[in-house]
Amino acid sequence: MTAPSLLRPGALDGCAVVAGGAYAVACAEAGAAIVSPADAGPVDMLVVDGAVAFGSGGFEGLRAALDGAWGEVLAVAERHWLIDGGGAGAGGKLVLVAPRADAGEHAVAAAAALENLARTLAVEWARFGVRAVVVAPGPRSTDDELTALVAFLASAGGEYFSGCRFDLR
Repeated sequence: MTAPSLLRPGALDGCAVVAGGAYAVACAEAGAAIVSPADAGPVDMLVVDGAVAFGSGGFEGLRAALDGAWGEVLAVAERHWLIDGGGAGAGGKLVLVAPRADAGEHAVAAAAALENLARTLAVEWARFGVRAVVVAPGPRSTDDELTALVAFLASAGGEYFSGCRFDLR
């Protein structure tokens, strides 16, 4: 099954995305270039899948999801987004994907922590043009719906969202 097409082919032409797995596939299908954080040139969007680091949960999963997300964000931000010290930076979009509420003990806490990170960065890094959101998949949401939403957030339509949480049911 392929992701529902919310975007026309080529809608993400010229967009450089750092993402893995199905998120990379969905963005690439709409025309985005999938790049490494270490690549030279712009990074338009970073997708961090906190659910992967969270694993089966517990305090270790909670810590791994948050520390992993922050590490990935900081690596891209320092190299690509936070340019000119206090001036206008290159900017970019950040999508944090939370674990599902039923993913294990402390999954809800991990989602809340990722939401807090997204909201804080949306305020603190707005001067650099960084827009951050969190996506919280629900128990009935499909992987296809999740990847389609992430691809949409990479598009021009995603420019309107920052500091918010998308709850999929």
